[in-house]
Amino acid sequence: MTSLDIAEVAERAGLAPSALRFYEKRGLIEPDGRNGLRRTYRPDVLARLALVTCARSAGFTLTQIARFLTATPDDAELRAHLAKRANQLDEDIARLTRMRDGLRHTATCTHRPLVDCPEFQRILATPEAEAAEAPV
Repeated sequence: MTSLDIAEVAERAGLAPSALRFYEKRGLIEPDGRNGLRRTYRPDVLARLALVTCARSAGFTLTQIARFLTATPDDAELRAHLAKRANQLDEDIARLTRMRDGLRHTATCTHRPLVDCPEFQRILATPEAEAAEAPV
């Protein structure tokens, strides 16, 4: 298996080499060795970095990510936290989906002003708000 040097990993992962060194210090990734003065990594570090990047964009801290990366099935507290966070992400996805759909509608809407469009308002309404307004 051929090692990748730090510059190649940084380029492929879309990160600065300094970020890789920082992630190393935090225990998120490990170097494979050195080629002269340059760190080298196994190719599978790219999958690890993709996971770290995805988790960061989902709002996880580096400390939370590091704990997740070393977790075992016996870690009940962490598993409960992950399940709760997955539910929060579902809520975020639903909210962002409503916003996306509303923006797509307003891109072609002729209502004045756009934000007062009943269809736009319907799209953005939360399921809880729609349920509260529905006749019984």
